[in-house]
Amino acid sequence: MDDVQDPIYIRREDPAPGVARIVLARPETRNAQSPTLLYQLDAAFADATADNSVKVIVLAADGPDFSSGHDLKAGFTLPCAPVATLQAGLGAEGAEGHYAFECEAFLGLCKRWRDIPKPTIAQAQGRTIAGGLMLLWPMDIIIAADDATFSDPVTAFGVNGVEYFTHAWELGARKAKEILYTGRALTAAEAREVGMVNHVVEPAALQEFTTQLATAIAARPQFGLRLAKESVNRSLDAQGQSTALDSAIALHNLGHANNLARYGSILDPAGAEVIRAAARTAVRT
Repeated sequence: MDDVQDPIYIRREDPAPGVARIVLARPETRNAQSPTLLYQLDAAFADATADNSVKVIVLAADGPDFSSGHDLKAGFTLPCAPVATLQAGLGAEGAEGHYAFECEAFLGLCKRWRDIPKPTIAQAQGRTIAGGLMLLWPMDIIIAADDATFSDPVTAFGVNGVEYFTHAWELGARKAKEILYTGRALTAAEAREVGMVNHVVEPAALQEFTTQLATAIAARPQFGLRLAKESVNRSLDAQGQSTALDSAIALHNLGHANNLARYGSILDPAGAEVIRAAARTAVRT
């Protein structure tokens, strides 16, 4: 990172031959995603990708929750030069500058991580809220502890959902609409039923199970794994996923622009209370 004074929010471990585990290490904020954390994560992914001894990358998190989402207190300024996109308008006032930031730091990084040319596995415990999904969904495989929940309640803020809008692929169209309309959390079991999660395990077994799966994958030829991943990702793009993502980020920023015009803020200020009220009267199915 350019600022050597930045705290370190990411840790790398090597739990087994051929496996790198990258850990979100900001548990005091439930791994809230500041721009600094996101770009430290990107650097760790890049290092593991370039390391020829690594065949599988695991994403994990310290503390009781995987991620509480975007750290809104940290602001929307890049901590370094763009790495995922070529951007114009960074730092501009109003919707222009924020759109440039989100295209790079949110959608751009997620697309870059989706296309890491090595298998990736995420292991999630506790809560994953809103922007936390943007760390899970670019990964190839997701393993969840049975206490895990997953939510995207941000329609309460007057926007369409989180910036990496793969909801229809991750949840199916009707379940995606339900989750977005109500803001309620999916349980780990529900997430497995709709195909978002591959396996659900007891919390105490999460790390061992994930490492064993990563080790089994690492036993296969690296180039064959890369080709399989590219084939599946190209299948998603043939279904229109990449185009849908670009459309959704534009709609997301239309929501921000509307909020700026109405409230002087990129988020509807009533949103937090809407989310709290929904949590108090949560609908479970």
